Amino acid sequence: QVQLVESGGGLVQTGGSLRLSCAASGGTFSNYNMGWFRQAPGKEREFVAAITRTVGSTYYTDSVKGRFTISRDNAKNTVYLQMNSLKAEETAVYYCAAVIRVNTDYDLRQMRRYDYWGQGTQVTVSS
Repeated sequence: QVQLVESGGGLVQTGGSLRLSCAASGGTFSNYNMGWFRQAPGKEREFVAAITRTVGSTYYTDSVKGRFTISRDNAKNTVYLQMNSLKAEETAVYYCAAVIRVNTDYDLRQMRRYDYWGQGTQVTVSS
C-alpha cells in the first residue's frame, strides 16, 4: 500500500507558476500510474493530468494543455506538476493519486479508478 504526500501549494498571482510535488512511500513507485486531480470550492473533483508507470506517457485535461506539465522521478518516488500561467479559476485543492493497473487511457482520467490518494495541497490564484 502506498502513501502519498503532496506539497508545493500556496498563493500565487494570476499568470504565476507553482510546482507541486507528491512523494510516495510504502510501495514500489515505478509500478504506479500517477494522476493529479483538483477540487474547487463547491465543485466536483476533476482530472488534471496523469503519467503512466512504464513508458511515462502523459495526459492532460484540455484546459491545462500547454501550461501544465506532469513528470515523475522514479528514483525519488515523486511525481510533479509544473503549473504555469495560472488562472484564478484554477484555485483548488490539488490531489495526487495512484493506481497500479488501468485498462485504457480513459481510465487514467477517472477518479474512481485510483486506489490511493494524498491529503491534498491548496493552490490559491489571486486575480
